[in-house]
Amino acid sequence: MQTRTRVLTGTALALALGAGTFGAVSASASASTAPTARAESEPAAPAKDKNFTTSTHLTIDAASRAARAALDAAEKEGQKVTVAVVDRNGNTLVTLRGDGAGPQSYESAERKAFTAVSWNAPTSVLAGRLAQAPNLKDIPGTLFLAGGAPVQASGAPVAGIGVAGAPSGDLDEKFAKAGVDSLAK
Repeated sequence: MQTRTRVLTGTALALALGAGTFGAVSASASASTAPTARAESEPAAPAKDKNFTTSTHLTIDAASRAARAALDAAEKEGQKVTVAVVDRNGNTLVTLRGDGAGPQSYESAERKAFTAVSWNAPTSVLAGRLAQAPNLKDIPGTLFLAGGAPVQASGAPVAGIGVAGAPSGDLDEKFAKAGVDSLAK
């Protein structure tokens, strides 16, 4: 009886291995011909998917050039400022803290840049809106003081530049606009 059990077990094992090998060869053959069949049935141009959108972003090189231009404009006038450039989502791309800039200027510059890109408007304009809507100042991360300017592509905001540390918001905003203007060159 033991011999018979061994023969049956061996036969069953041989059949299973044979079936597995045949299945692997078949699957391998199907896989090698499948891409050709798929390639022939693909459309010439991909269909536009309405579930996704494409947006424009400022490159790190452009953000660095804009920040440097704003800082240079401030230094030409003897001002000690910090410049921040944020992307469309308010994430900081570049921050340059000029020699002698005050400790409060770092966060203020980032918040001005965030505010400018969030509303696609200079922060001096937005500061004027506080009279009609004083609760705007309660939105986290914002700062409604002059010194922030949006960067636009086809009228849409793609980044913000914030400057802080000069004796007036008007000067801060002038330097921020110098950064924006440098992107057009």
